[in-house]
Amino acid sequence: MANTTNVKVVVDEKSGVERSIRKFKRLCESFGVVKEYRKRQEYKKPSIKLKEKLAAAEKRRKKTAGKGRRGSKI
Repeated sequence: MANTTNVKVVVDEKSGVERSIRKFKRLCESFGVVKEYRKRQEYKKPSIKLKEKLAAAEKRRKKTAGKGRRGSKI
């Protein structure tokens, strides 16, 4: 179930090389190429992935709970 979408950027004289490189980086980011690359750099055991996921969820919960309390002056 591999995603075989190719990222292509045509470099022409009108847009220039620098702009084309920036466009390529944006496209790679939007297609998730960078995220997938970082994910595959090292293997993580499923148990460690689960612990990290639960820790991130707890951090999000604390952050959203803290935002609600900040505005009240009671």
